[in-house]
Amino acid sequence: MDALALLRLQIEWGADEALEDVPVDRLRPLRQGQEDRQGHGRGLPLPGMAPGTSAERAAAAAGQARTIDDLRAALAAFDGCVLRDTAANLVFAAGDPDTGLMLIGEQPGEAEDRSGTPFAGPDGVLLDRMLASVGLARDRLLLTPLIPWRPPGGRPPSAAEVAVCLPFLHRLIALVEPRRVVLAGALAARTLLGPTRRRPGPAWAEMPVPGLSAPIPALVMPSPGMVGRTPSARREAWAALRLLRRTVDADLAKM
Repeated sequence: MDALALLRLQIEWGADEALEDVPVDRLRPLRQGQEDRQGHGRGLPLPGMAPGTSAERAAAAAGQARTIDDLRAALAAFDGCVLRDTAANLVFAAGDPDTGLMLIGEQPGEAEDRSGTPFAGPDGVLLDRMLASVGLARDRLLLTPLIPWRPPGGRPPSAAEVAVCLPFLHRLIALVEPRRVVLAGALAARTLLGPTRRRPGPAWAEMPVPGLSAPIPALVMPSPGMVGRTPSARREAWAALRLLRRTVDADLAKM
């Protein structure tokens, strides 16, 4: 393979760092102005390089957004996640932000990557059927993926990739302030709720969100992809959907 083909292969595999010939101990404390073997001061940012880690830069960019449109623009301009370079499109939130109900999926799939729309393709069709079974529709929710770019080859995102994208999702939730959130998929649940004890049936859990004074009730259910692949997940999804319908009705009765 020539050099260009090798570079393309590394990008497809998610490579985001150029390795040096000699290992570098990045945990070694450096004094301000101290230089490495190449003469660069590793204790200071190089000219033209934004200070802080990618996650810190993401938090700063997300925190400046005052509207959903601001947040989308900040995401489109953010260059701190390597997934942006391999994805076809940014997959941002879609739907109605004013209904008080938000549904968060996992990483975008191939159809979402092509269209730039969350829950597109066969999984989106199945989601529409699942929602319709309890009298709901996607245009009455705000839909968004856990991360806005599809990982190469459809692989699961790494913990570092999720950490970089998470400040933008947290800011979206804080801007929308939904009354309730549905987490579709195990990765979304682990990321936003942390490790939780397995319960025999669906239940609302408190989801803390940076920027909000109180946690938001969150309900975990299998992702549409899991429901389509695994028959045993359908019963769990149906139980969660019924609880969602009962809760929505109760919320409406209080208004």
